[in-house]
Amino acid sequence: MAIASPPLLSLKSHISSASSLHRSPHRGRPFSRRKSWLLVRARNKKTNSLSVIEAKTSTDDVSEEDIVIVGAGIAGLATAVSLQRLGVRSLVLEQAESLRTGGTSLTLFKNGWRVLDAIGVGSDLRSQFLEIQGMVVKSDDGRELRSFTFKDEDESQEVRAVERKILLETLAIKLPSAAVQFSSGLARMERRENGKMLLELVDGTRLLAKIVIGCDGIRSPVAKWMGFSEPRYVGHCAFRGLGFYANGQPFEPRVNYVYGRGLRAGYVPVSPTKVYWFICFNSPSPGPKTIDPSVLKKQAKELVKNWPSELLNLIDLTPDETISKTPLVDRWLWPAISPPPSTGTTVLVGDAWHPMTPNLGQGACCALEDAVVLARKLANAINSGPTSVEDAMKSYGIERWPRVFPLTVRANLVGSLLQWENPVVCSVRNNVVIPKLVRLGPILEHTNFECEPSLKRQTSEVPKQQ
Repeated sequence: MAIASPPLLSLKSHISSASSLHRSPHRGRPFSRRKSWLLVRARNKKTNSLSVIEAKTSTDDVSEEDIVIVGAGIAGLATAVSLQRLGVRSLVLEQAESLRTGGTSLTLFKNGWRVLDAIGVGSDLRSQFLEIQGMVVKSDDGRELRSFTFKDEDESQEVRAVERKILLETLAIKLPSAAVQFSSGLARMERRENGKMLLELVDGTRLLAKIVIGCDGIRSPVAKWMGFSEPRYVGHCAFRGLGFYANGQPFEPRVNYVYGRGLRAGYVPVSPTKVYWFICFNSPSPGPKTIDPSVLKKQAKELVKNWPSELLNLIDLTPDETISKTPLVDRWLWPAISPPPSTGTTVLVGDAWHPMTPNLGQGACCALEDAVVLARKLANAINSGPTSVEDAMKSYGIERWPRVFPLTVRANLVGSLLQWENPVVCSVRNNVVIPKLVRLGPILEHTNFECEPSLKRQTSEVPKQQ
């Protein structure tokens, strides 16, 4: 379905900061550089850089935390909010100076909205984004091949394109002000004899954690430490952007797809003034990284220069800060070959575990599902000792693998089919498969996901490890 933008977090960060000491709500001991996302955002308006402090490395300066979540993207913040609603505190480490609020938008289907409702943020988001009524598929010459209405296929379906920036801010504001620590890139991990994890940050700060939850994206340092392979490039790259119409965007609330040969595009209204778009094209390699917005716009427009004019106009109306080009990657979690998502009391969530191509619009939805499933299992086990915590993590992997592995494979195959270049095959796709054979209902069956509300409980602490 719609192309979504997964967060990219790298191991190394050259960002550090200085602030007054903040007392940890978890241990009652001072811990440097703990800043709320609101304070950081306000500070960044005044300065573009923050000074560096030298971290001491003596044993006395190792801060202890119950649960450390690595990464303040969708997976990390949703996990922290889910745990908090179940009475379990956590500390979120983010390598950037503030929330990564750049980028475009992502499509959330009903499974994603059920999770957002369960953790108490769904209603805060719905009022800000248009509900998408259906989708239309066209050929590159503008000919309509097929159209669908979501409610006709599934009355319970709910589809909205959501700005990543607003989703992250909505999740973050549900957490205590000191729950997210910025400028905290992870440099090294080490398991101690007592089972605790020693985390060393890029500035030398060290933490001991009873539980580590890796939510640090497709280039996850935590996943690398656990023995996972690098995500695999699938042969396609994508331009993405968020067009802005100051006087109101002109499109109906539906997803628009345009299919060519080895090239496809799509656009969907996000709000009354914003429209998300993407262009996906075949490429034997990811090519050089380009961040110059003018170059990216020129390259994107060159690909679709003979396509319907509304797509070209949409690219022209895209603010520079929202346009990007990224290679599409995934990781297939082969049974008995891939590592499990947990080892000891360290576990992976979202793209850190199962990066998938965005062809089904399920990357963010699956990360949200992961968050609530793991949070419930941890909350139920957390008072029963480390063995129960490890068992809860294993149970999480057993439950989630049959869900995420097939979706990863299916998303890959859908993308490969849509990127056909052979003119005969494309003609059959456009004149037979899409108009006569495709049924939307079965295609969207993967959006079924049951999720009960996360009820608030009295705050719990992870049992002490000997």
